[in-house]
Amino acid sequence: MSKPAPAPRNPFVAPAWIAAASLLGLVSALIGDGIFDVISWLVFSALVALVIRAWVKRTR
Repeated sequence: MSKPAPAPRNPFVAPAWIAAASLLGLVSALIGDGIFDVISWLVFSALVALVIRAWVKRTR
């Protein structure tokens, strides 16, 4: 018995997650100090790492 074809992936899911992470980082940086600064730095570092990963893995 063959498996059914996987459902097509929605192209708006990844940009929505990136936007949500950016919003979390921005709000965290604006509302407080201490742990909020750490959260914002972690979020923005992860987003920069995501861009670098996409740039390295791109096809020419």
